[in-house]
Amino acid sequence: MRWRSFVGRAAEVTRFDDALAGRTSRRVLFVHGPGGIGKTTLLLHLRSRARRAGRRVVYVDGQELRPTAEDFVGAVGGTEPQVLLVDGYEGLGALDGWLRRDLVPALPAEAVVVLAGRDPPAAAWRCDPGWRAVVGVHLLSALDDRASDALLDRAGVAEPQRADVVRLARGHPLALSLLADVVTAGGDVPRSLAEAPDLISALTASVVRDAPSEAHLLGLATCAKAQVTTEDLLRLTVGEADAPRVWQWLRDRPFVSARPQGLMPHDLTREVLDAEFERRSPERYRGLHRVIHDHVVTGLRAATGMRRQSLAQQLAYLHRHGPFSDQFRTVRAHGAIAVVPARPERLPAVAERIGKQIGPRSAAIAREWFAARPEGASEVAGGRGFAYHALCPTGTDQERDDPVVREILGHVARTAPLRPGEQVDIARFLMGEDGSQTDRVAVFAGSVSSLAAWCGRPLAWAFIVTVAPSFWGPFFDYLGFREVLSVTCDERRHVVYGNDWRRFPLEAWLDLMNEREQYGGSGPPPPEMTRPAPLRREDFAAAVRSALQHPGGDALVGTALGDDPQAVRAALERAVDALADKPRGDRLRAVLRRTYVKPAATQEAAAEALGLPFSTYRRHLAKAVDELTAGLWAAETGQRSGSVRPGE
Repeated sequence: MRWRSFVGRAAEVTRFDDALAGRTSRRVLFVHGPGGIGKTTLLLHLRSRARRAGRRVVYVDGQELRPTAEDFVGAVGGTEPQVLLVDGYEGLGALDGWLRRDLVPALPAEAVVVLAGRDPPAAAWRCDPGWRAVVGVHLLSALDDRASDALLDRAGVAEPQRADVVRLARGHPLALSLLADVVTAGGDVPRSLAEAPDLISALTASVVRDAPSEAHLLGLATCAKAQVTTEDLLRLTVGEADAPRVWQWLRDRPFVSARPQGLMPHDLTREVLDAEFERRSPERYRGLHRVIHDHVVTGLRAATGMRRQSLAQQLAYLHRHGPFSDQFRTVRAHGAIAVVPARPERLPAVAERIGKQIGPRSAAIAREWFAARPEGASEVAGGRGFAYHALCPTGTDQERDDPVVREILGHVARTAPLRPGEQVDIARFLMGEDGSQTDRVAVFAGSVSSLAAWCGRPLAWAFIVTVAPSFWGPFFDYLGFREVLSVTCDERRHVVYGNDWRRFPLEAWLDLMNEREQYGGSGPPPPEMTRPAPLRREDFAAAVRSALQHPGGDALVGTALGDDPQAVRAALERAVDALADKPRGDRLRAVLRRTYVKPAATQEAAAEALGLPFSTYRRHLAKAVDELTAGLWAAETGQRSGSVRPGE
């Protein structure tokens, strides 16, 4: 019998039983949720329960009626129901007022009404004081793992296969049923939804069909791709004119949750739509990915505080199909999660757990860092995971006392010394929910905190320290980071991975990550994306003089000015013009332009054209070159963003 195979929905069934027995004033129950979430199955189960309790039950399918009072009355028939169950209520919107004003009040006082549809009830049901006391609203969500397993068991799926089906279906009843059909017919469980096109078609049919225009379809695709969809993002993807109405339409979809930060679809809906749009128009969908990626990166580079952490999480989410896809999926399955600044009172306990996992020396080092620079600590909300980043050099005792940091800074000094104002970020400590560096929360905390650190300020190097290199190695290979050294501490091998941002700049790395997010790939960055070793201050000054004197040369190629002679020349001219913004800068700009940008035949001719004695001209020229070099050096070392960046 159907009712014997029903699983889950304990809260909804209990509320119905309470209404049936008169134990509650809630006699009108609204059940809403996306297509395939199990509304019809629940109503049929409630019908069985009501019949077994001896009640007269009428079941009405709104999809089979015209939305008129006459058709509805005809469907109810001549009996006065004690239980009225209405399925497909979203198709009867025109009758909503009539049911509320006329039909439902005319039913016996003990009657129970259940209205099931994709949309939540109209405001009048919830706001009117008379109705508010008798109406209960239930949003059907995905089944939990236990109920999903029970459903598959009763469908005849063998135990060894059930875990994979549960993982893939994400608690969506229709997906569970369709996958159960595949498995019980002798098929294998697909590794991903993208490998099951028939399943995707069945799950997306109603969702895609309901989109009223191409702009709404593109909005759906945006919602599937981005972790959080805002109206600002929709302006970039569907256009300024369509964004407000597409936003409102998405917000009203039963499979979309409206959160303070934006719109987020149900995980399975996201995966299904992602696979469907990828299959329909792969190149267009990859272009959409780039728009979303760039939107998040632009916000991340400018953000501060918790806004930066939120955007770093959104950027990490775009890597959900990378080496740690299972860990990211598992973290999301456990509800809302965020990386936030660590609470100082938690840090002693964190140091103690580091001691248990790695050793007493590491615990002592952690305590010293936490006391000196607590701002480097972040945690997964609730203390479930932890990451600590040390920004160096600081000149403090910790850099000398910590053998791992000491070796890292020694490596930098030997291979690519820091220049004035440059800093390195060292992800020094990482811990997950179980205290290790290998659980799902450690992956989440490490990824989000690192993205926030790397995109938040100019850096010369980024390093990540791990005692679990076999676990993390594939991920760092995906990131293009290389193993640079290892240090023994607490009789544990601490492996350090790093990247010199001066040779492989952040912008180039983000471009590489955008490619790997979509197409896969791993290993070091392509040689054409890397720059020469960074110049020291005196070598940089000589290169500036050479570039001024020999336009088209390669003295500054590979620096922040550009990767080819034309880009360098254009950046140099912008930097020369920018001198006019300094006090008495017009004179310096004029001297440089007449000497190097649009040069006179000789320096004597340049002095004459400027109306200056030659000795004064030479003095101004030397000062102008010094000022120009200082500005370019500041931009080169990340001390400020200058006008020398290529393309600006």
